[in-house]
Amino acid sequence: MLYLFPLSNSPAPLLSFCFAMEVFHKLFFVFFSFLAIVSADLLPGARALPENPITRSPHVNSNSVLVALLDSHYTELAELVEKALLLQTLEDEVGHHNITIFAPMNEALERGLDPEFKRFLLEPGNVMSLQTLLLSHIVPKRIGLHEWPKLATESSLHGSLARDPVELTSKDSGEMFVGSARVIHPHAVNRPDGVIHGIERLLIPQSVQQDFNNRRSLRSISAIKPEGAPEIDPRTNRLKKPTPPSKPGSPPVLPIYDAMAPGPSLAPAPAPGPGGPHHHFNGIEQVKDFIHTLLHYGGYNEIADMLVNLTSLATEMGKLVSEGYVITVLAPNDEAMAKLTTDQLSEPGAPEQILYYHIIPEYQTEESMYNAVRRFGKVKYDTLRLPQKVMAHEADGSVKFGQGEGSAYLFDPDIYIDGRISVQGIDGVLFPEEETKIVSHATAKVAAKPRRATLLEVACRMLGAFGQDSHFTSCH
Repeated sequence: MLYLFPLSNSPAPLLSFCFAMEVFHKLFFVFFSFLAIVSADLLPGARALPENPITRSPHVNSNSVLVALLDSHYTELAELVEKALLLQTLEDEVGHHNITIFAPMNEALERGLDPEFKRFLLEPGNVMSLQTLLLSHIVPKRIGLHEWPKLATESSLHGSLARDPVELTSKDSGEMFVGSARVIHPHAVNRPDGVIHGIERLLIPQSVQQDFNNRRSLRSISAIKPEGAPEIDPRTNRLKKPTPPSKPGSPPVLPIYDAMAPGPSLAPAPAPGPGGPHHHFNGIEQVKDFIHTLLHYGGYNEIADMLVNLTSLATEMGKLVSEGYVITVLAPNDEAMAKLTTDQLSEPGAPEQILYYHIIPEYQTEESMYNAVRRFGKVKYDTLRLPQKVMAHEADGSVKFGQGEGSAYLFDPDIYIDGRISVQGIDGVLFPEEETKIVSHATAKVAAKPRRATLLEVACRMLGAFGQDSHFTSCH
């Protein structure tokens, strides 16, 4: 209904009209807002907005006990938690309830822990044992000082996240214990969602200790070396003398040449040096590794094939490295190996002799060899092909091996260096100096004969033109 107010000179009717219109607008806005809300609830296709998922999931804030653990003095424990992939699990636990962490000191994990046991925990295949050990230090509730029993004859058990009970005891002196570990820093970290108590040593569950014992007992099983008839040295045809014992990690007692049997094959060193029966070095795996490196590097497939298939040097080199010897391999690339003729490879033992001359019984890198030739000019390196040596000198800012046509440059330096095996790529196949002279002399003779005949023929023709050729018997 619309009311019309009569016009008059008084302002009161106009003010009443304005006030009525303002009230009408407000009521109109409230009515349509209410209608929109009701229709959204009653319409069949209408859907409510989803709730914020963050409000339902646990959220770790900056004041959390987990953040305090990562930033506290218990850094060794925090690193183990990260390596065991337990951060997400602990975040979920903190989001539902308080937790108590019994954290061993860094000294207990660095120096007080058996190195072999620590290696066992950090192996990728033993991550379940590491998780069980760490979760046994965490109780899904807040444990304050009042939770410890007052009397020495009493104890209380609390279930850990590893489902192994944690026993709390006290001494008459007032000291508190968690299992066999003494609490040295109670309430070291106190946060709204948990507490950290510092303990003096690591808690090792019985299941983890059993896994470690089983692994250690399997590794300790080894065959007993039988003692039969005395061994004969094939080089001297005499009885082998026992070599003095050597400490693990020390160099072999015998030189590498005494470890080589006569003939084209290498024999494992008789000295009980590092890596022999104690397996301080795994030479077979190291040789496999550097051969795979050659294949992946590219351009050295021929030398890798010669080491593995054409000869048995790969296996024999692995035995030498296992005994503690170090070697440097000068590896010719495929372009250089393609220049070898069938005659050079067909003789018995020829491939082995070629490779022997490319193996130096020293550990050399590109830097060490270049510094040597820069300082001394020419350097001769021993090879496994006794008594031949390979000479190196500086040329064009690099290292050049050999002389004349049988020389080769250091083409690809440091293809593989691991402290025991060094592989240096070269662009030529090296031969001893005597063989290089024989090949070069034979080539020179073949090339000089036709040249001499041509010059003599030209001279005789010139003398014949002047009628003087009859005075020289060589022109008849």
